[in-house]
Amino acid sequence: MILQNAEIVTRDGVKLADVTVENGRIAKISSCPRATKRDELVLDCRGLTVFPGLIDMHVHLREPGFERKEDIASGSRAAVKGGFTQICCMPNTDPVIDNKVVASYITARAKEVGLCKIHPIGAITKGQRGEELAAIGGMKAAGVVALSEDGKSVQNSKLMANAMLYASDFGLKCLCHCEDPALSDGASVNEGYYSTLTGLKGSLRAAEDVMIARELLLAESLDLPVHICHVSTYSGVQLIREAKARGVKVTAETCPHYFILTDEAIKNFDTNTKVNPPLRAEKDRLAVIEGLKDGTIDCIVTDHAPHHADDKNVEYALAAFGISGLETSFALSYTALVKTGLLTPAQLAEKMSGAPAKILGLEGGELKVGAPADLTVVDLNEKWTVEPNKFVSKGKNSPFGGREVYGKVKYTVVDGTIKYEEQTA
Repeated sequence: MILQNAEIVTRDGVKLADVTVENGRIAKISSCPRATKRDELVLDCRGLTVFPGLIDMHVHLREPGFERKEDIASGSRAAVKGGFTQICCMPNTDPVIDNKVVASYITARAKEVGLCKIHPIGAITKGQRGEELAAIGGMKAAGVVALSEDGKSVQNSKLMANAMLYASDFGLKCLCHCEDPALSDGASVNEGYYSTLTGLKGSLRAAEDVMIARELLLAESLDLPVHICHVSTYSGVQLIREAKARGVKVTAETCPHYFILTDEAIKNFDTNTKVNPPLRAEKDRLAVIEGLKDGTIDCIVTDHAPHHADDKNVEYALAAFGISGLETSFALSYTALVKTGLLTPAQLAEKMSGAPAKILGLEGGELKVGAPADLTVVDLNEKWTVEPNKFVSKGKNSPFGGREVYGKVKYTVVDGTIKYEEQTA
């Protein structure tokens, strides 16, 4: 395959080049056009931009156990439609990914579907009950790339310290959902003006910040790496910034809804705005953007959390947390961060591909000769409207319906094979 006349996004910036793919890898990047061979598939990418294949290190695929919400096949289709070539799935399935059998099932099923690369993330504790460590070695052998109690924090600090030690022994990192449940106390939204206006129970920022601080202090004391999931507070951003300045081995992520929306979005009681951690205030949104700009926050993830309509079509306090995000993440991020001049295309590529690859030790994340031919081909000038009812994900739960965005994925290439091509009428 050869991609001709493409604007390619490298760590050095954007340049016009042809990309030649052989045997699933990038064989050549050349600014000098060459004659094509008869057996080559030629993609004319004039007017299009090629990013390194997007990597989402925080996805919920729901299988096994919750296939009415999503399954590996539908989640994979959503991923490649959104430009993602690799995704990492969280362990809060049924049964929980806390042993090699469930982890092996995920990897085998992903190969059967054969769209994007799927890497399972194992639970830190058995059954995510927070009582004893899961079988970390067996899960590592079965292909898990990290550990997480996603959706909750390990409340026992000694157990969390042991988890970080054991994870490190197997070359894994703990990805930490930071929440003190005694402080969040069953809340649905951020505590502030809009929780008062709506009468919905609010959660203090401290519910997130207290656990961020603990994980940072453990990482510092043990001199081990830790990763902080979906950062949403201004104070959490500052805690991470200060920890990095001290040399703590911390990385962090956030999601499009935290740098685009605020808790003002809850005022109409749209349950699609209910996420955990909750949408915060404008001060928090701006701090998250600043954290992305200065490198405090390393990557952008979706926290793709698809739900059946019945899970959202209830009273706000009873609705499930989460947004279906795989099909909108790139366009939302490009529109909010690059079109506005806050980040460059190369910086966005680092946040959505390069950094996740480095954090989890995955192959890929960069356009260079010899790298896997995982490519996301986008028309950055195409404006389109988010229509959740047209998602290929089973989850149609998005608060971005009707929003105009830029950046339409035209092709998603995995190991040199086109796995998604936009269908035009």
